Amino acid sequence: MAKKQQFKIGTYKLEVLRSSTFRLYGRLLTYAKPYWPGFVLATLSLVFVAATETALPALLKPVLDKGFTTEPGFPIWWVPTGLLGLFLCRGCGNFLSSYCMSWIANNVLRDLRQLMFSRLLIMPTSSFDNHSSGRLISRIIAEVNGVTSAATNVVTTIVRDSMVLLGLLGWLFWLNWKLTLVVFALLPFLGGLTLAFSSRMRKVSRGALTATAEMTRSVEEAISGNRVIKIFQGERQDFLRFSKVNSEFRNQSMKMTVAHALQTPLSQLIAAIGLAVVLTIALIQSRAGQSSVGDFVSFVTAMLMMLSPLRHLTDINSQLQRGLAAAESVFNLIDEKSENDAGRTILERVRGKIEFRDVEFRYPTSERAALSKISISIRAGETVGFVGPSGCGKTSLVNLIPRLYEINSGTITIDGYRIQDLTLTSLRSHIALVSQDIILFNDTIRNNITYGLTQPSSADFDSAILAADLKEFIDSLPGGIQTMIGDRGVRLSGGQRQRVAIARAILKNASILILDEATSALDSKTEEQVKISVDRLRRGRTTLIVAHRLSTVVDADRIFVLEGGSISDCGSHAELLKRNRLYLELYSRSTPEQQAS
Repeated sequence: MAKKQQFKIGTYKLEVLRSSTFRLYGRLLTYAKPYWPGFVLATLSLVFVAATETALPALLKPVLDKGFTTEPGFPIWWVPTGLLGLFLCRGCGNFLSSYCMSWIANNVLRDLRQLMFSRLLIMPTSSFDNHSSGRLISRIIAEVNGVTSAATNVVTTIVRDSMVLLGLLGWLFWLNWKLTLVVFALLPFLGGLTLAFSSRMRKVSRGALTATAEMTRSVEEAISGNRVIKIFQGERQDFLRFSKVNSEFRNQSMKMTVAHALQTPLSQLIAAIGLAVVLTIALIQSRAGQSSVGDFVSFVTAMLMMLSPLRHLTDINSQLQRGLAAAESVFNLIDEKSENDAGRTILERVRGKIEFRDVEFRYPTSERAALSKISISIRAGETVGFVGPSGCGKTSLVNLIPRLYEINSGTITIDGYRIQDLTLTSLRSHIALVSQDIILFNDTIRNNITYGLTQPSSADFDSAILAADLKEFIDSLPGGIQTMIGDRGVRLSGGQRQRVAIARAILKNASILILDEATSALDSKTEEQVKISVDRLRRGRTTLIVAHRLSTVVDADRIFVLEGGSISDCGSHAELLKRNRLYLELYSRSTPEQQAS
């Protein structure tokens, strides 16, 4: 009874594998569908190549039966001419099929990468929290190559070698149908062997892809964190971590090699058994005068020629399983949910009045609420600050306004409109952000400032530079505004990066401004200089300031104190100093220069 149940489970798994394979491969081929003319041309070329493959053993029969006899009238020059023509046609057919399949593969690769990257841009922020950047990069750069290989190379091999096998089998049937039945008897064994290895190869391929992603992540962290590694002398620690990931990749690769290496000799052993049986029967028939020398040599040649396509078809299984494992990963990214953009209202102008009514928010991976019962009203053009200990929910609160995260309950409105009813484009077009973690791109100063804008006027651009106090610095550069700033603005100082971000926010001219600890990473002197630019930026805008250093909020209209995800107090700087112990404690931690201010 136990054995019967085990067999049912095994059969069920096999059916799931088949279903999964057909479903994945069917979806994969839909991306090649737009390029069907190339596929048709490649298929015709492959059919032609397969036909020429069958022509070779067919050519041997008349040559052996008539060419090596004294029979008069045999066209001798027909043999070398036919042979040269045969291989010339094969060469043209192989080139055309390879070119067409490569054309399809590169187009599919481009389309998949475009689709994956477009999905990456509209994924919710929470999705990035749940995925390592290394895995995402690996999917777009590396794993997709295996997908296109499965979509094109596998098809090429299956079509070409299947046609070759069919052609050779047809010739064998015409020569000797009895011996051909022995060849047919091998096919179920070869098919069963292929299916038996498919499940393991798919599993090992998934492990290899995961190891590749971890390796990508490890290298990326070593590059981006090189300064921390050097200063804290973490070279050995990172080397050991990479060594562990590298060893895991090697282990997964060896598992794939073992599975692949076992399948090939086992397939060849089955084919060799069949060949031995065929040769024995053929020799018996030849001695009995039932077949000629030409028949025998042509049959054996055709049968030997079948070994190569059979080997290709069994070998292709490992490549197919790697491709399907990659396809699972790629399609998981493509199928990632995009940001909820169900709103239909478009606001042309925004005054900037913001209201929170009983807002609750919890991160998807957290059991504790980050924000609880938040109810505040911010007037249009008002500057408000949010202060509190680390982890109290300050940044979480302001991240809800541009809908980087979705609230669990409650309502947030801008000028009376629920933010969920606004299109994301409309909502975010009225919001500018300057944060502690300045994100700049490896591009020119100009392109970083104008980022996201189509064609800003020269006057507006110049005004933004002046307001951000960047003109003197830019004029000192040989390349001016066309100067490349390096990866994440590495060629700029902290203060210069902040000013570029401020200029970008000024140029956007949004009605709502979010300053998320915008100067906390700067020294006191640089902070004071940048604060002047920040004050210019705040004018005429509803400004929300998340403060670590309280010097940035002392002149705010109101300051909200957060504790444990809730608003515990609200007032001006002077009022909170008098009555709120937590605010006084936070302020007392400020530097003497800040207290003096």
